[in-house]
Amino acid sequence: MTPPVVRPAAGSLAATFLDLPARSPGGSVELFLDLYTGHRPLIPARAFMLAPTGPRPTLPPGLDLLAVSGKCLGGVGFSRYVGALRRALVTAISPGQIGVLHLQHLTFGATPALLRALPAHPRIALVHGTDLIFAEAHREQLQVLRETARAADAIVVPTSAMADHLLKLAPRVDRRKLVRIPWGIPDRLLTGPPTRPARTSTSQLRVLYAGRLTAEKGVERLVASLAHIPGVELSIAAPRAQFHALAPLLQRTGLRAQYLGWLRRPQLWKAFAEHDVLAIPSTTLEAMGLVALEAQACGLPVMYQPVPGLSEVLATSGVSTDFTHPATLGRDLDRLRTAAGLLPALRQAGYANAACYPLSATAQALVDLGRQFT
Repeated sequence: MTPPVVRPAAGSLAATFLDLPARSPGGSVELFLDLYTGHRPLIPARAFMLAPTGPRPTLPPGLDLLAVSGKCLGGVGFSRYVGALRRALVTAISPGQIGVLHLQHLTFGATPALLRALPAHPRIALVHGTDLIFAEAHREQLQVLRETARAADAIVVPTSAMADHLLKLAPRVDRRKLVRIPWGIPDRLLTGPPTRPARTSTSQLRVLYAGRLTAEKGVERLVASLAHIPGVELSIAAPRAQFHALAPLLQRTGLRAQYLGWLRRPQLWKAFAEHDVLAIPSTTLEAMGLVALEAQACGLPVMYQPVPGLSEVLATSGVSTDFTHPATLGRDLDRLRTAAGLLPALRQAGYANAACYPLSATAQALVDLGRQFT
């Protein structure tokens, strides 16, 4: 079933800008591309990312690149960077085309640049997990977050946990601005998930980690714990440079991990269907955990650290565990391997949970919200 397409009227495009180079890894990037790009975008928009260094990548239809350098997080350099982004946006965008701003992140340079380039348009801010992480770690980004929250007409949070965390960082935010709209996964994945091949052996539990290998994702403690647990095969789908940085830890612990590469979406969905459980050992809040929902849509049970966001989205449709405690993790993995009917039951519960989050519903909710201000 093809998701509904929102048809734009004159002057009703969204203007949106993700302050990352094209082809960057991460769930926020995938969500951005899913919503705003393609031959039939769910949200018609002028959508921008940064031009990466090196050869120009193949772009999805509807994505424009801005060749602006100097990205940073604070000081005089940050002000110069925002100014350069603003000038690039003013050149690229005709204000009469735009009905509303979709501010990706409350922090980073693209958001203040878009606000300054189009100061008269309604503003909807979308909160992602990295906003809050960087605002906690960088004083100037905390200031940007608070200024964006004040300037926005509405602030979209995907989970209640994200709203709670935002209010801790910006307690003066008008709570009436907060709107909960869950992120979603592609409708085509829900209607046509990959086929799961039949297992010929169940002696080893095939565990998959998929995502970036940054500190807050908790992969180091996953590796340290799995090194003490027999009967487990670990596969990792991650950016190549980040996997290479993990290699010394793998060598020290003696844990062998199969590296799958940084997989494109259809390849990742196929990998989901070829494993027994997805491990999500995140150490801090997750905005939504889209990779978990995509795994569930593919029939892959999810084992997760019960951090804010994940606990809300997954609840009992996944298995919460403690990745910092090898005995606890080993017990829970062994239960998956040996308890009759548990994996099939988790596959069924996971798919039912993922089906609650179609991307078309996310897009329609954002469009409906924008119409309140235009």
